[in-house]
Parts: sequence; C-alpha cells; structure tokens
Amino acid sequence: MRAPRPAINDALAPIEVRRAADESASALPALLVKAERVATIVAQGEHGRRRAGTGDSFWQYRRYQPGDPAQSIDWRQSAKTQLEFVRENEWEAAQNVYLWADRSPSMNWHSNPELPTKAERAAVIILALASLLVRGGERIARLGTGQRPARGRAVLSRMAAELTLEGVTGTGMPPREQVRRHSRIAMVGDFLNPIDEIEPVVRFFAQQGNSGHIVQVCDPAEETLPFMGRTRFEGLEGEGATLIGRAEAVRDEYTALMNAHRDALTDLCRSNGWTFTVHRTDRPVETTLLTLHRLMSEMERT
Repeated sequence: MRAPRPAINDALAPIEVRRAADESASALPALLVKAERVATIVAQGEHGRRRAGTGDSFWQYRRYQPGDPAQSIDWRQSAKTQLEFVRENEWEAAQNVYLWADRSPSMNWHSNPELPTKAERAAVIILALASLLVRGGERIARLGTGQRPARGRAVLSRMAAELTLEGVTGTGMPPREQVRRHSRIAMVGDFLNPIDEIEPVVRFFAQQGNSGHIVQVCDPAEETLPFMGRTRFEGLEGEGATLIGRAEAVRDEYTALMNAHRDALTDLCRSNGWTFTVHRTDRPVETTLLTLHRLMSEMERT
C-alpha cells in the first residue's frame, strides 16, 4: 500500500513550481560562467584557433617573404611603413565537432566536499571546449542527441542547459549513432567501464573516419586509494558493496589494475588514431583544456 501523498495548496503551487525552476536554472549561469572563464584563459594563451587560409575574413598582416606571390602584397598597408606586408585571411573551413560528457551515476561523486564532482568537472571541460570551438567558428553538437552540428552561442547555451538540467543519467558510454564522416569527437568521463564495453564504441566512430579524443576524469582518491583500515566501498551503479578489512593492504594491487586499465585505454585510442589523456579533479582544468584543444588543432591539420 502506498503512503498517502501530502495535500498541495493550489494557491501556492505555481509559486513553488517557479521557485524550483529558479533553483534549477541558477546552476546554469555559474557552470557556463566557469567554463567561459576557463576558455578565455586558454584562448589568451593560445591566441585562438585561427590560422591562415583561403577564407574571406581578415586575420593579420605579416612581412613579405621570398616566395610569396606578388598579388598577395597589400600595397596600402605597405605604403604606411615603406615595408612590404602581406594580407592574410582566416581559414574558414568549419569542422563538425561532437562533444559528450558522461552523466552516469558514478560521475556524481567526490572524495572531498571541497572538490567538484566528476560530473561537474566533465561538464566544465566540455562547455569550455565548446566555447573555444564556437569562437573559432566551428560547428558543434552534443553526441547522443541526434542534433546536427551548428554554429553560434545559442548552441553553447543549449548545451549548458542540457548538461545542467537533465540530471545524472546514462550508462557511462555514448550511444553508437551515425554522425557526419570526418568529424571530430571529444568524450569526457571516468571511463571505468570494462575495455570490452568501451572498444566497440571507439571503433564504431573511428571506422566512420572520425578522429577522437578521450579525457578520463578521476577523483584523486581513485588514483591513490588513500583509505586505511576497515573500509566499505559501495557501487554507485548497482555493483553492490564490498567490505575490505585493511584497505591499505590492497593499494598496490588496486594501483596496478588502474594502470593496466589506462594502458588499455591508451592502446585502444592509439590503434584507432585517437588520443587519450587523464584529468584529476584536484588539478587546474585549464591545463587539460589546453592539451585537449591543441590535440584537436594538430589532428585537424593532419
């Protein structure tokens, strides 16, 4: 028999609904602002993702070099300094980029209240990367939504809303959906699934001709297993609980298993032309974002 549900005051219901909506929406600006701040720091250090190309948008002037075609000289700019300058335009061949952040229950965890959860950190990495890509004129979409890649800040705002409001759900891996060939894919999660669950997904996207990048987000306790004495470990995704009499006694074995898993992830990515990197939630997110952004830029040029 179900317990009776409490009565609802019809006069107050709209107010309560509005308050709940406001509380949910309040997380969006903070998350997006944090991601934008990270993206700005990286963009300032890297001067964006622009490069010379055949587009129509002006990028920069540079000194004329032997071998440059004479028609590329901007005579008006050159006349100002009596030096010969070449006008370069920005590359405008926009790429399709699919982004995915793990929202499975295992991501909703941190070993210290002062640290972000893995889910929050993954969302910040994805949104900051999305911000950089939008600034560079790329087309982006969330992997697993069936959405077509598009440009503009509206896409970024929608992605932030989805990551904030949809809650913690999922299986720890993106669905195998058909995406545009020769796209780029960035997946951020803890990737603690068995390798035989991860491999088919990576191979599926790689066989479509898509380059990819995996960022494994982990809490520092997942790397060092700092627990001592009698410790009870509870699974967040239905794995059950395990009681260990002396946690320190299994630390070396645990570390070996974690390293072996990462080696397998590295090999899997390498064999498919993808890259793999690790991010710890107690370390600056800017460093990981800069690494990921550069890897994507380098892979785009190859």
